[in-house]
Amino acid sequence: MEEIELYLDEAKDQMNKAINHVSHELTKIRAGKANPSMLDGIMVSYYGAMSPLQQVASMTTPDARTIFIKPWEKGLIQEIEKSIINANLGLTPQNDGQQVIINIPMLTEERRRQLVKQVSQECEQGKVSIRSIRKETNESLKKIKGASEDDVKNAEGVVQKLTDEYIIKIDALFRKKEAEIMTV
Repeated sequence: MEEIELYLDEAKDQMNKAINHVSHELTKIRAGKANPSMLDGIMVSYYGAMSPLQQVASMTTPDARTIFIKPWEKGLIQEIEKSIINANLGLTPQNDGQQVIINIPMLTEERRRQLVKQVSQECEQGKVSIRSIRKETNESLKKIKGASEDDVKNAEGVVQKLTDEYIIKIDALFRKKEAEIMTV
């Protein structure tokens, strides 16, 4: 039935969004290498309005341990430093009068394990999202007027296959990020 297909497509779209969200969140967790995406979500006070760091400065990584943040206006250097410190990422910004420099310290074994736990929690939230999409989709399928029990059962089977497929994808994201973090 057409309505069943719509629900299945919607479930697949939502599961893709859940995977993308987990993937995006994992990029924020640093693995010892400098990456400008580590600073995603940092807001800077710019003329009284809070603006994302990416909108007030350019960020580059000249090597695996350093991030340079060059603000469009020099007056923002102190604001950027303050925002990075307040973000509590364990990073210590410095400046040379032209730009903010962040040196990424080597990760200790203990810190690596903490980061792996954080990655595990993010991935678990992704799995919970996928399972709740499955639950909502199955409930919607049961409410379709005029759909036979067999059609609904078959559709629920497809939803379960999608769920399993996407949970495997999240597990793969976890393993990849864990290996990235634990590699010295």
